[in-house]
Amino acid sequence: MDRFDVVILGAGAAGMFAAIEAGRRGRRVLLIDHAKAAGEKIRISGGGRCNFTNLGISPERFLSRNPRFALSALKRYTQWDFIARLDAAGIGWHEKTLGQLFCDGSAAQVVAMLLADMSRAGVEVWLGCDVSAVRAGFEVETARGVVRTAKVVVATGGKSIPKMGGSGFGYRIAEHFGLPLVETRPGLVPLTFAQQELEWMVPLAGVALPGRVSCGRVGFEEAVLFTHRGLSGPAVLQISSYWREGQSLRLNLAPGLDVTGFLKRAKVAQGRQAVRTVLAEVLPDRLARHLGGDVGPLAEMSAAALERIAGKVTEWELVPVGSEGYRTAEVTLGGVDTDALDARTMEAKAVPGLHFVGEVVDVTGWLGGYNFQWAWSSGWAAGQAL
Repeated sequence: MDRFDVVILGAGAAGMFAAIEAGRRGRRVLLIDHAKAAGEKIRISGGGRCNFTNLGISPERFLSRNPRFALSALKRYTQWDFIARLDAAGIGWHEKTLGQLFCDGSAAQVVAMLLADMSRAGVEVWLGCDVSAVRAGFEVETARGVVRTAKVVVATGGKSIPKMGGSGFGYRIAEHFGLPLVETRPGLVPLTFAQQELEWMVPLAGVALPGRVSCGRVGFEEAVLFTHRGLSGPAVLQISSYWREGQSLRLNLAPGLDVTGFLKRAKVAQGRQAVRTVLAEVLPDRLARHLGGDVGPLAEMSAAALERIAGKVTEWELVPVGSEGYRTAEVTLGGVDTDALDARTMEAKAVPGLHFVGEVVDVTGWLGGYNFQWAWSSGWAAGQAL
Protein backbone atom coordinates (compact mmCIF):
# COMPACT_ATOMS: atom_id res chain seq x y z
CA MET A 1 0.00 0.00 0.00
CA ASP A 2 1.42 3.40 -1.04
CA ARG A 3 1.85 6.03 1.65
CA PHE A 4 2.03 9.79 1.16
CA ASP A 5 2.00 12.81 3.46
CA VAL A 6 -0.67 14.46 1.32
CA VAL A 7 -3.10 13.18 -1.31
CA ILE A 8 -4.82 15.82 -3.44
CA LEU A 9 -7.92 14.93 -5.44
CA GLY A 10 -8.27 17.05 -8.58
CA ALA A 11 -5.63 18.40 -10.95
CA GLY A 12 -7.32 21.71 -11.62
CA ALA A 13 -6.15 25.18 -10.62
CA ALA A 14 -6.75 24.80 -6.86
CA GLY A 15 -5.46 21.25 -6.64
CA MET A 16 -2.23 21.94 -8.51
CA PHE A 17 -1.58 25.05 -6.45
CA ALA A 18 -2.06 23.17 -3.17
CA ALA A 19 0.22 20.40 -4.45
CA ILE A 20 2.99 22.84 -5.36
CA GLU A 21 2.90 24.59 -1.99
CA ALA A 22 2.84 21.33 -0.02
CA GLY A 23 5.66 19.89 -2.12
CA ARG A 24 7.76 23.00 -1.59
CA ARG A 25 7.35 22.50 2.15
CA GLY A 26 8.95 19.09 1.89
CA ARG A 27 5.83 16.95 1.95
CA ARG A 28 5.51 13.77 -0.11
CA VAL A 29 2.53 14.68 -2.30
CA LEU A 30 0.34 12.66 -4.63
CA LEU A 31 -2.03 14.44 -7.02
CA ILE A 32 -4.79 12.29 -8.56
CA ASP A 33 -7.26 13.09 -11.34
CA HIS A 34 -9.52 10.94 -13.51
CA ALA A 35 -8.80 13.16 -16.53
CA LYS A 36 -6.02 12.30 -18.93
CA ALA A 37 -4.49 15.78 -18.71
CA ALA A 38 -4.09 18.27 -15.88
CA GLY A 39 -5.58 21.76 -15.95
CA GLU A 40 -8.06 21.25 -18.77
CA LYS A 41 -10.40 24.02 -17.56
CA ILE A 42 -7.40 26.36 -17.41
CA ARG A 43 -6.49 25.40 -20.95
CA ILE A 44 -9.92 26.25 -22.42
CA SER A 45 -10.64 29.31 -20.30
CA GLY A 46 -10.75 32.82 -21.68
CA GLY A 47 -11.02 31.61 -25.26
CA GLY A 48 -7.74 29.72 -24.80
CA ARG A 49 -5.93 32.67 -23.20
CA CYS A 50 -6.90 32.07 -19.55
CA ASN A 51 -8.56 34.95 -17.69
CA PHE A 52 -6.32 34.08 -14.73
CA THR A 53 -7.29 36.84 -12.26
CA ASN A 54 -8.81 40.29 -11.90
CA LEU A 55 -7.34 43.55 -10.63
CA GLY A 56 -10.56 44.24 -8.70
CA ILE A 57 -10.48 41.26 -6.33
CA SER A 58 -12.57 42.02 -3.23
CA PRO A 59 -14.81 39.85 -1.01
CA GLU A 60 -18.05 41.54 -2.08
CA ARG A 61 -17.50 40.13 -5.56
CA PHE A 62 -17.85 36.58 -4.27
CA LEU A 63 -21.12 34.83 -3.48
CA SER A 64 -21.31 32.64 -0.38
CA ARG A 65 -23.52 32.09 2.62
CA ASN A 66 -20.60 33.77 4.41
CA PRO A 67 -19.03 36.16 1.86
CA ARG A 68 -16.25 37.15 4.29
CA PHE A 69 -14.95 33.58 4.52
CA ALA A 70 -12.85 34.09 1.39
CA LEU A 71 -11.18 37.24 2.76
CA SER A 72 -8.37 35.46 4.63
CA ALA A 73 -7.11 33.45 1.67
CA LEU A 74 -7.59 36.30 -0.81
CA LYS A 75 -5.61 38.71 1.37
CA ARG A 76 -2.78 36.26 2.05
CA TYR A 77 -2.34 35.24 -1.59
CA THR A 78 -3.41 38.12 -3.82
CA GLN A 79 -3.81 38.73 -7.53
CA TRP A 80 -0.46 40.54 -7.38
CA ASP A 81 1.21 37.40 -6.03
CA PHE A 82 -0.06 35.36 -8.96
CA ILE A 83 0.91 38.08 -11.44
CA ALA A 84 4.44 38.02 -9.99
CA ARG A 85 4.48 34.27 -10.51
CA LEU A 86 3.61 34.67 -14.20
CA ASP A 87 6.20 37.42 -14.58
CA ALA A 88 8.88 35.18 -13.08
CA ALA A 89 7.90 32.46 -15.55
CA GLY A 90 8.14 34.89 -18.47
CA ILE A 91 4.44 34.65 -19.32
CA GLY A 92 3.14 37.86 -20.86
CA TRP A 93 -0.29 39.20 -19.94
CA HIS A 94 -2.62 42.12 -20.55
CA GLU A 95 -5.74 43.73 -19.14
CA LYS A 96 -8.71 43.27 -21.43
CA THR A 97 -11.64 45.02 -19.71
CA LEU A 98 -13.03 45.61 -16.22
CA GLY A 99 -9.75 44.52 -14.63
CA GLN A 100 -9.75 41.13 -16.36
CA LEU A 101 -6.24 39.81 -16.99
CA PHE A 102 -5.44 37.40 -19.82
CA CYS A 103 -2.30 35.72 -21.11
CA ASP A 104 -0.79 37.33 -24.21
CA GLY A 105 -0.29 33.84 -25.58
CA SER A 106 -1.88 30.50 -24.89
CA ALA A 107 -3.47 29.38 -21.62
CA ALA A 108 -1.36 26.27 -22.05
CA GLN A 109 1.56 28.37 -20.77
CA VAL A 110 -0.10 28.59 -17.35
CA VAL A 111 -0.69 24.84 -17.27
CA ALA A 112 2.92 24.22 -18.28
CA MET A 113 4.13 26.57 -15.52
CA LEU A 114 2.11 24.71 -12.89
CA LEU A 115 3.23 21.29 -14.14
CA ALA A 116 6.88 22.44 -14.04
CA ASP A 117 6.43 23.82 -10.52
CA MET A 118 4.91 20.51 -9.37
CA SER A 119 7.77 18.57 -10.92
CA ARG A 120 10.36 20.75 -9.17
CA ALA A 121 8.46 20.33 -5.89
CA GLY A 122 8.58 16.55 -6.24
CA VAL A 123 4.82 16.04 -6.63
CA GLU A 124 3.79 12.63 -7.95
CA VAL A 125 0.90 12.84 -10.43
CA TRP A 126 -1.54 10.07 -11.33
CA LEU A 127 -3.70 11.07 -14.28
CA GLY A 128 -6.44 8.94 -15.80
CA CYS A 129 -6.94 7.41 -12.37
CA ASP A 130 -10.41 7.17 -10.83
CA VAL A 131 -10.96 7.56 -7.10
CA SER A 132 -13.89 5.57 -5.72
CA ALA A 133 -13.80 6.41 -2.02
CA VAL A 134 -12.04 8.26 0.77
CA ARG A 135 -12.26 6.48 4.10
CA ALA A 136 -11.50 7.62 7.62
CA GLY A 137 -7.95 7.08 8.37
CA PHE A 138 -7.26 8.36 5.58
CA GLU A 139 -7.41 5.63 2.97
CA VAL A 140 -8.01 6.69 -0.62
CA GLU A 141 -9.30 3.93 -2.87
CA THR A 142 -8.08 4.44 -6.44
CA ALA A 143 -7.98 2.48 -9.68
CA ARG A 144 -4.29 1.89 -8.92
CA GLY A 145 -4.91 0.58 -5.43
CA VAL A 146 -5.44 1.94 -1.94
CA VAL A 147 -3.28 4.87 -0.79
CA ARG A 148 -2.76 5.85 2.83
CA THR A 149 -2.12 9.46 3.79
CA ALA A 150 -2.12 11.84 6.74
CA LYS A 151 -3.93 14.58 4.85
CA VAL A 152 -6.45 14.77 2.00
CA VAL A 153 -7.24 17.85 -0.08
CA VAL A 154 -10.50 17.75 -2.04
CA ALA A 155 -10.09 19.94 -5.13
CA THR A 156 -12.55 18.15 -7.38
CA GLY A 157 -14.47 21.24 -8.50
CA GLY A 158 -18.24 21.37 -8.91
CA LYS A 159 -20.87 20.01 -11.26
CA SER A 160 -20.32 22.58 -14.02
CA ILE A 161 -19.32 21.43 -17.51
CA PRO A 162 -19.59 17.65 -16.94
CA LYS A 163 -17.93 16.92 -20.28
CA MET A 164 -14.79 18.49 -18.77
CA GLY A 165 -15.06 16.27 -15.72
CA GLY A 166 -17.44 18.25 -13.51
CA SER A 167 -19.23 16.06 -10.96
CA GLY A 168 -20.58 16.01 -7.44
CA PHE A 169 -17.86 13.69 -6.11
CA GLY A 170 -16.36 16.29 -3.79
CA TYR A 171 -19.76 16.91 -2.21
CA ARG A 172 -20.21 13.19 -1.61
CA ILE A 173 -16.88 13.09 0.21
CA ALA A 174 -18.00 15.99 2.40
CA GLU A 175 -21.28 14.26 3.20
CA HIS A 176 -19.49 10.99 3.98
CA PHE A 177 -17.52 12.82 6.67
CA GLY A 178 -20.62 14.58 8.01
CA LEU A 179 -19.91 18.06 6.64
CA PRO A 180 -22.89 20.27 5.74
CA LEU A 181 -23.52 21.45 2.19
CA VAL A 182 -25.11 24.61 0.83
CA GLU A 183 -27.56 23.85 -1.99
CA THR A 184 -25.77 23.73 -5.34
CA ARG A 185 -27.01 25.26 -8.60
CA PRO A 186 -25.52 26.40 -11.92
CA GLY A 187 -23.82 29.81 -11.94
CA LEU A 188 -22.53 32.11 -14.68
CA VAL A 189 -24.94 30.40 -17.07
CA PRO A 190 -27.22 31.48 -19.97
CA LEU A 191 -30.89 31.92 -19.04
CA THR A 192 -33.82 30.33 -20.85
CA PHE A 193 -37.39 31.51 -21.51
CA ALA A 194 -40.86 30.14 -22.17
CA GLN A 195 -42.14 29.54 -25.69
CA GLN A 196 -44.25 32.70 -25.87
CA GLU A 197 -41.14 34.84 -25.32
CA LEU A 198 -38.94 32.68 -27.51
CA GLU A 199 -41.26 33.39 -30.44
CA TRP A 200 -39.85 36.90 -30.65
CA MET A 201 -36.42 36.13 -29.17
CA VAL A 202 -35.39 33.43 -31.65
CA PRO A 203 -35.45 35.81 -34.65
CA LEU A 204 -33.00 37.98 -32.67
CA ALA A 205 -30.56 35.09 -32.06
CA GLY A 206 -27.01 36.28 -32.58
CA VAL A 207 -27.77 39.94 -31.83
CA ALA A 208 -25.33 41.31 -29.25
CA LEU A 209 -25.11 44.78 -27.72
CA PRO A 210 -24.03 46.57 -24.54
CA GLY A 211 -26.77 46.42 -21.91
CA ARG A 212 -27.56 46.44 -18.23
CA VAL A 213 -29.32 43.47 -16.64
CA SER A 214 -30.72 43.79 -13.12
CA CYS A 215 -32.31 41.44 -10.61
CA GLY A 216 -33.52 43.11 -7.46
CA ARG A 217 -30.85 45.54 -6.33
CA VAL A 218 -28.03 43.86 -8.25
CA GLY A 219 -27.16 44.82 -11.82
CA PHE A 220 -24.37 44.35 -14.34
CA GLU A 221 -23.54 46.48 -17.35
CA GLU A 222 -21.79 44.42 -20.02
CA ALA A 223 -22.68 42.73 -23.30
CA VAL A 224 -26.06 41.01 -23.76
CA LEU A 225 -26.53 38.27 -26.36
CA PHE A 226 -29.85 36.94 -27.70
CA THR A 227 -29.82 33.17 -28.32
CA HIS A 228 -32.19 30.49 -29.62
CA ARG A 229 -32.98 29.59 -26.03
CA GLY A 230 -33.03 33.03 -24.43
CA LEU A 231 -30.31 35.36 -23.20
CA SER A 232 -26.56 35.06 -22.70
CA GLY A 233 -23.53 37.34 -22.76
CA PRO A 234 -21.42 38.56 -19.82
CA ALA A 235 -24.14 40.72 -18.22
CA VAL A 236 -26.61 37.82 -18.26
CA LEU A 237 -24.04 35.29 -17.01
CA GLN A 238 -23.24 37.62 -14.12
CA ILE A 239 -26.86 38.14 -13.09
CA SER A 240 -27.62 34.41 -13.37
CA SER A 241 -25.68 33.83 -10.16
CA TYR A 242 -28.10 36.13 -8.32
CA TRP A 243 -31.32 35.15 -10.09
CA ARG A 244 -33.64 32.55 -8.56
CA GLU A 245 -36.59 30.81 -10.18
CA GLY A 246 -39.69 33.02 -10.36
CA GLN A 247 -37.79 36.30 -10.20
CA SER A 248 -37.96 38.83 -13.00
CA LEU A 249 -35.10 40.60 -14.73
CA ARG A 250 -34.94 44.19 -15.93
CA LEU A 251 -33.16 44.74 -19.20
CA ASN A 252 -31.81 48.12 -20.31
CA LEU A 253 -30.57 47.89 -23.90
CA ALA A 254 -29.28 51.45 -24.07
CA PRO A 255 -27.57 52.19 -20.74
CA GLY A 256 -26.35 55.75 -20.48
CA LEU A 257 -28.76 57.02 -23.16
CA ASP A 258 -31.87 59.10 -22.46
CA VAL A 259 -33.99 57.25 -25.00
CA THR A 260 -37.09 59.38 -24.42
CA GLY A 261 -35.09 62.55 -25.05
CA PHE A 262 -33.45 60.95 -28.09
CA LEU A 263 -36.84 60.07 -29.62
CA LYS A 264 -38.30 63.51 -28.89
CA ARG A 265 -35.36 65.21 -30.58
CA ALA A 266 -35.66 62.82 -33.51
CA LYS A 267 -39.37 63.67 -33.79
CA VAL A 268 -38.40 67.29 -34.43
CA ALA A 269 -35.45 66.60 -36.74
CA GLN A 270 -36.57 63.37 -38.44
CA GLY A 271 -40.34 63.42 -38.04
CA ARG A 272 -41.08 61.61 -41.31
CA GLN A 273 -39.02 58.55 -40.36
CA ALA A 274 -40.42 55.42 -38.72
CA VAL A 275 -39.54 54.65 -35.12
CA ARG A 276 -37.61 51.51 -36.06
CA THR A 277 -35.46 53.53 -38.47
CA VAL A 278 -34.50 56.00 -35.77
CA LEU A 279 -33.92 53.30 -33.16
CA ALA A 280 -31.55 51.59 -35.59
CA GLU A 281 -29.20 54.55 -35.06
CA VAL A 282 -28.56 53.36 -31.48
CA LEU A 283 -29.56 49.68 -31.57
CA PRO A 284 -28.80 46.72 -33.86
CA ASP A 285 -31.18 46.79 -36.83
CA ARG A 286 -33.02 43.54 -36.03
CA LEU A 287 -33.65 44.66 -32.47
CA ALA A 288 -34.76 48.11 -33.61
CA ARG A 289 -37.27 46.53 -36.00
CA HIS A 290 -38.65 44.38 -33.19
CA LEU A 291 -38.98 47.21 -30.68
CA GLY A 292 -40.22 49.77 -33.19
CA GLY A 293 -42.70 47.39 -34.78
CA ASP A 294 -44.96 48.82 -37.50
CA VAL A 295 -45.42 52.16 -35.79
CA GLY A 296 -45.73 55.03 -38.24
CA PRO A 297 -43.73 58.26 -38.57
CA LEU A 298 -42.38 59.88 -35.43
CA ALA A 299 -44.26 63.08 -36.25
CA GLU A 300 -47.58 61.32 -35.66
CA MET A 301 -46.65 59.97 -32.23
CA SER A 302 -47.60 61.52 -28.90
CA ALA A 303 -45.13 62.12 -26.09
CA ALA A 304 -46.75 59.28 -24.12
CA ALA A 305 -46.28 56.88 -27.05
CA LEU A 306 -42.61 57.82 -27.32
CA GLU A 307 -42.18 57.18 -23.60
CA ARG A 308 -43.75 53.74 -23.95
CA ILE A 309 -41.29 52.83 -26.70
CA ALA A 310 -38.40 54.19 -24.63
CA GLY A 311 -39.60 51.99 -21.79
CA LYS A 312 -39.33 48.94 -24.03
CA VAL A 313 -35.69 49.83 -24.63
CA THR A 314 -34.65 50.73 -21.09
CA GLU A 315 -37.07 48.95 -18.73
CA TRP A 316 -37.82 45.63 -20.37
CA GLU A 317 -39.07 43.17 -17.73
CA LEU A 318 -38.57 39.48 -18.42
CA VAL A 319 -39.07 36.32 -16.36
CA PRO A 320 -36.73 33.43 -17.24
CA VAL A 321 -38.05 29.91 -16.75
CA GLY A 322 -34.63 28.48 -16.00
CA SER A 323 -31.04 28.23 -17.17
CA GLU A 324 -29.07 26.03 -19.54
CA GLY A 325 -27.87 24.11 -16.49
CA TYR A 326 -24.54 22.62 -15.57
CA ARG A 327 -23.86 21.69 -19.20
CA THR A 328 -22.84 25.27 -19.99
CA ALA A 329 -22.48 26.80 -16.51
CA GLU A 330 -19.01 28.17 -15.86
CA VAL A 331 -19.23 27.53 -12.12
CA THR A 332 -21.27 25.80 -9.45
CA LEU A 333 -22.85 27.95 -6.75
CA GLY A 334 -23.06 26.50 -3.25
CA GLY A 335 -20.99 23.57 -2.04
CA VAL A 336 -19.23 22.69 1.19
CA ASP A 337 -20.55 25.04 3.88
CA THR A 338 -17.83 27.47 4.93
CA ASP A 339 -19.03 27.28 8.55
CA ALA A 340 -17.51 23.80 8.60
CA LEU A 341 -14.08 25.00 7.41
CA ASP A 342 -11.18 26.97 8.88
CA ALA A 343 -10.78 30.09 6.72
CA ARG A 344 -6.98 30.14 7.13
CA THR A 345 -6.27 26.50 6.31
CA MET A 346 -9.41 25.30 4.44
CA GLU A 347 -9.42 22.35 6.84
CA ALA A 348 -12.65 20.77 8.05
CA LYS A 349 -13.06 21.78 11.69
CA ALA A 350 -14.53 18.41 12.65
CA VAL A 351 -12.18 16.26 10.54
CA PRO A 352 -8.50 17.16 11.07
CA GLY A 353 -6.43 16.58 7.96
CA LEU A 354 -9.32 16.94 5.50
CA HIS A 355 -9.20 20.12 3.40
CA PHE A 356 -11.50 21.52 0.69
CA VAL A 357 -10.36 24.11 -1.86
CA GLY A 358 -11.61 25.86 -4.98
CA GLU A 359 -15.04 25.46 -6.54
CA VAL A 360 -16.15 22.60 -4.27
CA VAL A 361 -16.42 25.17 -1.44
CA ASP A 362 -19.40 27.53 -1.11
CA VAL A 363 -17.45 30.46 -2.58
CA THR A 364 -18.25 31.61 -6.13
CA GLY A 365 -16.76 34.66 -7.81
CA TRP A 366 -18.00 36.99 -10.49
CA LEU A 367 -17.20 36.39 -14.13
CA GLY A 368 -13.80 37.75 -15.12
CA GLY A 369 -10.99 35.91 -13.34
CA TYR A 370 -12.43 35.91 -9.83
CA ASN A 371 -12.92 32.15 -9.65
CA PHE A 372 -9.38 31.44 -10.77
CA GLN A 373 -8.08 33.78 -8.08
CA TRP A 374 -10.15 31.92 -5.49
CA ALA A 375 -8.59 28.67 -6.76
CA TRP A 376 -5.04 30.07 -6.45
CA SER A 377 -5.70 31.65 -3.05
CA SER A 378 -7.56 28.74 -1.44
CA GLY A 379 -5.08 26.21 -2.84
CA TRP A 380 -2.19 28.30 -1.52
CA ALA A 381 -3.81 28.65 1.91
CA ALA A 382 -4.31 24.89 2.22
CA GLY A 383 -0.78 24.25 0.97
CA GLN A 384 0.70 26.24 3.86
CA ALA A 385 -1.05 23.96 6.37
CA LEU A 386 -0.23 20.56 4.83
